[in-house]
Amino acid sequence: MLTQLPPLSLYIHFPWCIQKCPYCDFNSHSIKQDIPESQYIEILLQDLENDLPLVWGRKVNTIFMGGGTPSLFSPEAMETLLAGIRARIPLSPNAEITMEANPGTVENERLAGFRETGINRLSLGIQSFNDQHLKRLGRIHDSAIAINAIEAAKQAGFDNFNLDLMFGLPNQTIKQAVDDVKTALSFSPTHISYYQLTLEPNTEFHHNPPPLPGDEQTWEIYNEGKRLLFENSFQQYEVSAYSQEKHYSRHNKNYWLFGDYLGIGAGAHAKITDGNQQSITRYWKHRHPKDYLSLDNASKIAGKRKLEINELVFEFLLNALRLTEGFQLNTFQTRTGLKADELQKNLEHAVSQGLVIWNNESNQIKTSEKGQLFLNNILENLLPENLLR
Repeated sequence: MLTQLPPLSLYIHFPWCIQKCPYCDFNSHSIKQDIPESQYIEILLQDLENDLPLVWGRKVNTIFMGGGTPSLFSPEAMETLLAGIRARIPLSPNAEITMEANPGTVENERLAGFRETGINRLSLGIQSFNDQHLKRLGRIHDSAIAINAIEAAKQAGFDNFNLDLMFGLPNQTIKQAVDDVKTALSFSPTHISYYQLTLEPNTEFHHNPPPLPGDEQTWEIYNEGKRLLFENSFQQYEVSAYSQEKHYSRHNKNYWLFGDYLGIGAGAHAKITDGNQQSITRYWKHRHPKDYLSLDNASKIAGKRKLEINELVFEFLLNALRLTEGFQLNTFQTRTGLKADELQKNLEHAVSQGLVIWNNESNQIKTSEKGQLFLNNILENLLPENLLR
């Protein structure tokens, strides 16, 4: 039974980029004309108003502006947006407010303006400091622009910032990958996302695969990068996320522990718990910017689905098992409204195989070191039949 509501976050999607990267499967669209900046901000606030009845009386603990490229919008637009949000729903006094930014779309003045709006965490999509790799990845910046953006962010007062780094890049050597990590560390970020390039469906790289390093070399790259991060006091708290002490992404951790979140913007997804109805529902907004902007105020939701028991178990574990510390049994029960036996019968096989550790004394459940390597296998065995169709 759902006896309490989880923490609430707000995700805001900005669907435009200067150009689409060949590996990207996010809902992003290349700019073909001027961005309708003021119209989009107005529609975002209307979208939020439409969703407010779902969360009456609740406050937002974190905001994440993702994309696409949110930093294509002006500081003035972000000021209007955040002021409008504050006028409509209460924010925690220490709310974490993150904006994604691409190095090719930010300048010193704009970053200072973003910081003045109350945005207090920046996530820079660096990916690599190697110009050859950046070009192959379709990025609009080079290493010099990346370095300038990091330095400008620090000068603007962002003392909490993430750097995105990819490894396993086309023709990447171990030394090149290690150099990327060393360069990133030299700027003293508080957080580094360190993840492998994957060939996602419906991307250019999937249709025309580039020459990627072999499995053994990729594994060595991963371990060398991880070793460097550990040596520099970074803690791995999620499969691909590393942070200095207490600087993990609060927004993402809320996702991973099955918290609630509103989603506004083209293609944004949301998850909301309803204590009165004893239900957990996912809904999503219309994906294409033209559709999102042209629909009337009541028509932003493209679809929704109430989660059934098998979906609740799967989706909770899909997220929570990514955390290296795992989760408490009590968290599973309060976030899903299910009893412990629903979890136990789904994890029995993984526990017997040494992939998941269930500490009966502390009721802490987490993947083992081996389980982290075979997380996809664990989840495939849990996948509900109705999601296989």
